Amino acid sequence: MSLKKHLVFAALLGCGAHGALADTVQLRDASAITGKILAEKPDTLVVDVGYTVLLIPRAVITSITKSGATATAVNAEPSADGQFYAATTKPAVARDVSSLVQQIGEAVVQVRTPEGLGSGFFINADGYLITNFHVIEGETEISVEVYQEKNGQLDRETYRQVKIVAINKFHDLALLHIEDKDAPKFKPVTLGSSDALNVGDGVFAIGSPLGLERTVTQGILSTKTRQLEGELYLQTSTQINPGNSGGPLFNLAGEVVGVTNMKITFGEGLGFAIPVELVKSFLDHRDAFAYSTDNPNNPFRYLDPPSRTKTKPTDK
Repeated sequence: MSLKKHLVFAALLGCGAHGALADTVQLRDASAITGKILAEKPDTLVVDVGYTVLLIPRAVITSITKSGATATAVNAEPSADGQFYAATTKPAVARDVSSLVQQIGEAVVQVRTPEGLGSGFFINADGYLITNFHVIEGETEISVEVYQEKNGQLDRETYRQVKIVAINKFHDLALLHIEDKDAPKFKPVTLGSSDALNVGDGVFAIGSPLGLERTVTQGILSTKTRQLEGELYLQTSTQINPGNSGGPLFNLAGEVVGVTNMKITFGEGLGFAIPVELVKSFLDHRDAFAYSTDNPNNPFRYLDPPSRTKTKPTDK
């Protein structure tokens, strides 16, 4: 069930449970959620609708009316400064790859573990980055190599305090966070739209194939709907090799349209990437995919039930 349908269904059931004293969250599609607001996070609203707790992305909220108060308008598309990541769906203006690499190259990193290496990219300035789940699978000792421009040259800095924030092994995605105390602000990417791509459009990748960091390869989008093992991938002629995994696939506006994760080993120009729409969904619902050391193989985290539904011990 889609998020939109799920929220509308919850609104219909929640109205009768909470009544007139409940808070109301108005959505962009003219539907509404009625319940008790438990928490207000920068990018998410936590609402108890009686039988479950919903995490509602602020991007789909137009206004909030709390019990006994007037409606408060919410900017449906807040500025990038207030968001966990920057994204756009508007038609992009193509530029030459050389200038784009100069502009966004610092956002691409190398992810290392004792068993191997892959690539990744920052989604915000606070050190949160995306890579593939298979790059860090079964690992807890992770380091990230960042290349930042200083005095006209790129300096490599290695950060070793790296936390696994969320994982989705089904879509091969992982969210990491650099927690070194001396870490600076990092240069992030902008997430674009793979839906806006056409077959034949130019794309390029930056990554560390076979450990050769900051390698740039260019190609075209071969197809948008290549089905492999029940999942749909972007297929590209851009050269992808071991070490590229987790790195960004860019359109010619420098926006991420996919996450490179595999290739056909006995062929050339047959690379694949996870569509960026799946990345956005993963980030928007990252609380549900929160990594837990108690059960590191489980990509889902289940919230505690509302207090009124918890069972109480019976008197003897």
